Amino acid sequence: MNSFFVRLTRQLAVTAIAFALSPLPMLSSTTAATKPQAPGYYRIRLGNFEVTVISDGTIMEPAGTLLTNTTKSFVDETLRENFASDPYEMSDNCFLIDTGQKVILIDTGGGQLLGPTLGRLPENLKAAGYSPEQIDEIYLTHLHPDHIGGLVVQGRVAFPNATLRVDQADIDYWLSDANLANANAQMKPLFEGARNSVKPYLAAGKLKPFSKYGELSPGIAVVAAHGHTKGHDIFVVHSKGQTLEVIGDLIHFEEVQMAHPEIAVRFDTDPQEAVTTRRRVFDDAAAHGYLIGAAHLSFPGLGHIRKSGAGYIWIPLDYSENP
Repeated sequence: MNSFFVRLTRQLAVTAIAFALSPLPMLSSTTAATKPQAPGYYRIRLGNFEVTVISDGTIMEPAGTLLTNTTKSFVDETLRENFASDPYEMSDNCFLIDTGQKVILIDTGGGQLLGPTLGRLPENLKAAGYSPEQIDEIYLTHLHPDHIGGLVVQGRVAFPNATLRVDQADIDYWLSDANLANANAQMKPLFEGARNSVKPYLAAGKLKPFSKYGELSPGIAVVAAHGHTKGHDIFVVHSKGQTLEVIGDLIHFEEVQMAHPEIAVRFDTDPQEAVTTRRRVFDDAAAHGYLIGAAHLSFPGLGHIRKSGAGYIWIPLDYSENP
């Protein structure tokens, strides 16, 4: 027999005897500690612009209770078929557009308005290489708390150099004293959150609402997309033939509402208009192949929409190491 195999056989025998005579290691009765996720930001290139999606965290939402024009049993079954469950873990995504001339932040997450699992924007913004002082303008899709909660920290503006841009229709509705007084117990916190988040910018001379639609900054236009709120809008970012549509709350629960766009949510101010707007924007995006940035689809919320029968299919953007 070859001397190498003789030596190998003897070594294996010695190892086996040593293992048999040694005490067995103690098996741990504890599980591995849960460690936090990596910083939540994701970068892409859009023509001459750099787009960074920044996570404000996730929040558990009761899909079966929030969705309307449907039944809880249908929602439960549809989620289960798509390997999701209720309560549903929903992302809260913000979109930072660096044009080379300006740094523009679209929406600011829930901050501390909606509980402890949100409010990650400041740390993730820093991890992405930006400071609050670098933000030149903030564009808000609407004034719901999960989009405005990061505007203020301890009653003071969180972005001291930023001008705040938001639809005048949402300002008129959510900052109305009469609407606050007439709101039910469920809605009052939404009105109070809007007032507390926007008024420090108003006091600082940093609030600049718009009532006309079109280009707000070179390459970034606002388009009316009402229904979810009186002044809910989307932002169309365009550079060198590439287009990204940041769609705010046109959709919340991808596994249910993509295939069934007729299903609305309880926080829609006008559910019928919200459904009509969703179909209009999604049809246009599917026809032109626009990239979509969605506030509440799974982080980073970037992808494309394809028509499928009476509904749509969401195609997430492929991951790339090269923005």
